[in-house]
Amino acid sequence: MADMTRPLRSVLYIPGANARALEKARGLAVDAIIIDLEDAVAPDAKVGARATLVDALAKGYGARVCMVRINGFDTEWAAGDLAAIAAARPEAVLLPKVNGAGDIKALDAMLSAHGMTDTRIWAMLETCEGVLNAAAIARSPRMAGFIMGTNDLAKELGCATGGDRMAMLTALQTCLLAARAAGIACVDGVYNAFTDEAGLRAECEQGRAWGMDGKTLIHPAQVAVANGVFAPSADALDLAQRQIAAYEAALASGQGVAVLDGRIVENLHIVTARATLAKADAIAALERT
Repeated sequence: MADMTRPLRSVLYIPGANARALEKARGLAVDAIIIDLEDAVAPDAKVGARATLVDALAKGYGARVCMVRINGFDTEWAAGDLAAIAAARPEAVLLPKVNGAGDIKALDAMLSAHGMTDTRIWAMLETCEGVLNAAAIARSPRMAGFIMGTNDLAKELGCATGGDRMAMLTALQTCLLAARAAGIACVDGVYNAFTDEAGLRAECEQGRAWGMDGKTLIHPAQVAVANGVFAPSADALDLAQRQIAAYEAALASGQGVAVLDGRIVENLHIVTARATLAKADAIAALERT
């Protein structure tokens, strides 16, 4: 079971070879970072990026969720990536192109062999096979969450990446269902047009409506929008507080349900209300660090 109390509104990719970007990230209001050794690093820079990444991890990133995306098992770099970062004891490793539970079990064994006993695993779900095996992947050892790789998934499906994303809805919801059943996080894929604030906002609002925990981002300019959309609104917080008050008053008078604003309020609504308030508290705590 993953720790679902930590905010994941904004999850920013940072190239592992870019020391300046890695340093700048410490001053950004992001909830989580992915230090990337895969797509964001050119083949001839991958080996050198490992040392840059380890130096960055040594300085730490405070209370943020911090994970390292290694290269895939189908490349020549995966084993070397793990060996290089072992001493830094990263909080989590993100494995790209996960196709089945066997991939996670293999990574679990490799982490143990390198002494990374406390390192959690996140899985990139970006292949058709991975989506079809999402439930088994979600219940694999050390799992903390899914990162949706919508660009690669769209490539495999042969569908568009923009617009309403209905062509990917079945895949995204399948992964979200699997994550929720296993009690782990699920973070939506990137929005490619990083200068298009309106488009980003629309896609964040869509992901939030579907139930995603947050949005992966490719540029610091996208952080504020994701943070705003995936945070509980003032209206949501007010409603949560009033629901709890009404329900507790109903219980005190011997009733099992309450009525608020013409709507029934029962225990399931209170669970959601308390989760909303807890999320707001967690965000406030992170912003104080």
